[in-house]
This record gives sequence, structure tokens and C-alpha cells, in this order.
Amino acid sequence: MPPRGLSAEEKRVKLLEIFHETKDFFQLKELEKLGPKLKGIVTQSVKEVVQSLVDDNLVQSDKIGSSNFFWSFPSQRGAVMKNRLDAARKARDASEKQLTELQTAIAAERAARPESDQRTTAIARLATATKTLATLQAELEAYGACDPVKVEEKRRAVILAREAAARHTDNYAILMTHFTRQHNVEPQDIRTYLGVGADYEELF
Repeated sequence: MPPRGLSAEEKRVKLLEIFHETKDFFQLKELEKLGPKLKGIVTQSVKEVVQSLVDDNLVQSDKIGSSNFFWSFPSQRGAVMKNRLDAARKARDASEKQLTELQTAIAAERAARPESDQRTTAIARLATATKTLATLQAELEAYGACDPVKVEEKRRAVILAREAAARHTDNYAILMTHFTRQHNVEPQDIRTYLGVGADYEELF
């Protein structure tokens, strides 16, 4: 059975050991050689591991001239862990304070609204009304096109459309009369030319 490869966290730990054991500064190409040789870390993954350690402030980096150097000392890891612990404690204290404030607010609200038969009855009525409203809304949605509001909207749209059509018909009649008088032509000839039926004016 082939040996198991190192996990991402194991690579981080082993690469960090190189820094702490040597207490030295390295360039990336040096780490890419030392990683496989000393800790069994695949060369291709060294750069990614180094960057993850830099991102977590466990390894420091700086550019000197045209080269990037990396370093880390044992005491630095302790400082980082302490900072993380302090941050976690502050977050815990803030959460506990918020929880206490919420509990106090809840207690105050309960005191302002003491339980009584009247309040219990009102809450029950509210729950029933809410349930009834949800049922009616579901029924209304089921009717869809029969929704009174939608029906009224469509009725008004039909009325507006008919009024617009009537205006267009009146305008057509006025123009037809004017044109036949001005040019001494028969209305039927114009209708035939335009492809307008004789019953056009009777549609509305």
C-alpha cells in the first residue's frame, strides 16, 4: 500500500518546523528544496503552504531588493496564538453581554405584559384571524382570473380600449368625408384602395 500523502495542515506544521528549527531566513526557492528534503512536502505545494502561513501571520515576509524572504520564530507563533485567544475572549465577552441585555429586555417585556385571561383570549383571536386570512388568500389565489380586483382591472381596460377604438373610428369618418369632398372621389373607391370593409364604422 503506497504511503499516505500529507494533509494540508500537516504540511503547514512541518514547513513551520523548518523555520523554528533553523531560526533562519529563506527564499521561496530554498524552501522548495528543503520542504521535500527535510519534511517530505511535495515541491509543487510549498508555495501554497508558505502563502497560507503568511496569511495567518505565522510566517513573516519582506522584499529585499528583487527577492522575497520568509521567516518565523517559535515565540512568534506563541504571540499569534495569544492574540487569537484574546480576540476569542473579547468576542465571548461581547456575546455574553448581548445575551444578558436580551434576557433583561425579555424580562422587561414580560413584566409590561403580564399574563391574563384577556391577553390570552386576544392572542388566541389573533392566531385564528391570521389563520383565516391565510386561508382566504389561498382561496383567492386559487380563483386566479376571477379575482375581483383583476376582473375590475380588465373591465376598465376593455372600456378604455372601446373608447380609443371609437375615437379612431370617428377620426376615420371625418378624414373620409374631408378627402372625398376635396378630391371628388367616391368613399367606396377609397375603402377598396385601403382594403377597408364597408361595415368598418359599424364595428363599434
